[in-house]
Amino acid sequence: MRVSVFGLGYVGCVSAACLAGMGHEVIGVDVNRVKVDLVNDGRAPVVEERIGELIAEVVADGALRATGDVREAIMGSEVSLICVGTPSEPNGSLCTTYLERVTEEIGAALAEKQAARQAGERSGDTGAGNTGAGNTGAAGDTEAGGAGAGDAGRGVRHTVVFRSTMLPGTCLNLLVPLLEKHVGGLAGVDIGVAVNPEFLREGTSVRDFFDPPKTVIGELDRASGDTVLELYEDLPGEVFRVPVPTAEAIKYADNAFHGLKIGFANELGAVCRALGVDSHQVMDVFLADRKLNISPAYLRPGFAFGGSCLPKDLRSLVHAAQRADVSVPILSHVLPSNSAHLERAVELVERTGSRRVGLFGLSFKPGTDDLRESPLVELAERLFGKGYELRIHDANVSLSRLLGANREYVETRLPHLAQLLADSVEEVLDHAEVCLVGTRDPAVLGALPHGGTPAIIDLVRLPDAETRRAEPGYVGLAW
Repeated sequence: MRVSVFGLGYVGCVSAACLAGMGHEVIGVDVNRVKVDLVNDGRAPVVEERIGELIAEVVADGALRATGDVREAIMGSEVSLICVGTPSEPNGSLCTTYLERVTEEIGAALAEKQAARQAGERSGDTGAGNTGAGNTGAAGDTEAGGAGAGDAGRGVRHTVVFRSTMLPGTCLNLLVPLLEKHVGGLAGVDIGVAVNPEFLREGTSVRDFFDPPKTVIGELDRASGDTVLELYEDLPGEVFRVPVPTAEAIKYADNAFHGLKIGFANELGAVCRALGVDSHQVMDVFLADRKLNISPAYLRPGFAFGGSCLPKDLRSLVHAAQRADVSVPILSHVLPSNSAHLERAVELVERTGSRRVGLFGLSFKPGTDDLRESPLVELAERLFGKGYELRIHDANVSLSRLLGANREYVETRLPHLAQLLADSVEEVLDHAEVCLVGTRDPAVLGALPHGGTPAIIDLVRLPDAETRRAEPGYVGLAW
């Protein structure tokens, strides 16, 4: 494939060189003339393992060259990868200035390219699209030839692939309209658009490119995704084809979690050091647990956590850190974060304007009657305290069977539980104008109505959540 890569920083330079190494014909584009000259001389504009040798090789082979001319690059390619920077503004917001600028420039060049192709088609000369200076003849021939103008294949339309990190909504709400405005056509019809986040670590980025943890393709339409897939067809790893905003969000999920992991390990290390414990020994054992610790466990959005262990032990660990004069901002904010998530559920009820509320589920975990520090007990307490007419059903919870600390806890937090408990699912449904679903009990799932009466607030992402999402009166906390 003939590829243009916009931005020759770490991501763009590595992407351009590696794609050229895979056999694609690549044109690198940058406003910095020094970077352009370095690449054309067969030298890397960045310091990175293996990149110098790779650039020297692909430039010598004629697979990679660089230019500062956007028009030349567009005329000589069929796919454009945008790898420009998206730095932080002083207030922490995302700076999209470079993204907007390069999108406008690419759009203007594509408009000229399409006009040249159409002129060639009218004249019957398939080479008429070859209007660019330099070695752009191949671009003109391919663009003018092949299928008709309505064909979504890459032989006719150009595909713009955003590789820069950007917040969900940036592509569809900001960049696509800019592109359509300057091209004078529709994204997904006249031009292909995709988001393809990178997962390259500085220092090992060449290795990461050729052996990626995954390939994510946010496709505006199927043909756009097919083009990106073809670009990487020889690479290993699982491929995920998702909606454009999902692809944008995945990159942030990765980076936020990586930062969280480092911060967690460092805070735990600081606490262990203060307590005279070998933190590396602790983490060696922690990392050996692939069932709960280094696994998908606990990593699905849902409701708040609770129970007799997590809240208590977090409080104890944070208190020990404070006594040792060790700052642990991540650990100390886990419980407040949990409480804020619970409050979101209360706010969803308030927005309905309804006063009669049903709650399915009460124990902190399905299949148990343990109510200690259950977030559902806390939710019930808050709603009852705000004057809502509340009815609760949990098949595993019977007041007569609660014993010891379990009974003591609920009598302290929710002393009116006896009058709130309902014997059946139907009793709750008959009472409620809005139902909070905090369980996946089959009896509850089978009885939940469709169509908006009562309204459903989903705390657990119901199995049929995708279908219910389009129904009136449904809202999911776990979306």
